[in-house]
This record gives sequence, structure tokens and C-alpha cells, in this order.
Amino acid sequence: QVQLVESGGGLVQAGGSLRVSCVASGGIISILHMRWYRQAPGKQREFVAAVSGGGGTNYAESVKGRFTISRDNAKNTVYLQMNSLKPEDTAVYYCNADIRTWSASARGYWGQGTQVTVSS
Repeated sequence: QVQLVESGGGLVQAGGSLRVSCVASGGIISILHMRWYRQAPGKQREFVAAVSGGGGTNYAESVKGRFTISRDNAKNTVYLQMNSLKPEDTAVYYCNADIRTWSASARGYWGQGTQVTVSS
């Protein structure tokens, strides 16, 4: 059974940096796209960044130039390095990945989320 587990969230001051990680496990054959989303209180979940299996990346306009997504295929892990953090980056950050397993064709999976709080 596939699991995505995020870690690395926490409290940081505005202008600071934080790195969150997401590890996938459980009968995995291959991982296609890996993505980060976030959801602030009272708001809808929004796309933050994505990285393809080949390493191509895509970012939301609001985080371009400040956030960097990367992946380690050997570890089934995706990272989100967040620099120059702003209070409006405060949210629960969710990992999402398209994963092919021994028992199923590729489908999307979500992690449980990790809280990032940026104080002003």
C-alpha cells in the first residue's frame, strides 16, 4: 500500500528558509510527476510546484524565484526548498505523486500534510 509521508514543516520568521520532504513507499514500480500543493486556513488547496520524472520543473507564480522543487529517485523522495518565506506562505503543505505499483496502473496519491507557519 502506497504511503506518502511529509516532514520538515515548522515555524520560521519572515525572510527565513525551510525545506520540506516527502518520501513515498509501498510496492512502487515507478513515480511519474511529483508535486507540492498547499492549503491555507479558509482557502482552497493550491498548486505550488511540480517535478517530472525527467527533472523538468514547474512553479506557481507566487513562489517562482523563492522555492525550488527537486527529487531523489533512488530514495523516492521529493523536496521543496523554500527561501525568502512570507507570512502568506503559511499553510499545510501536501505532497502529491503519480505512482505505478505492482498491483495497479499509475494513479495519484496524497500525503497527510505538514504545517508551515511564517511569522511576521
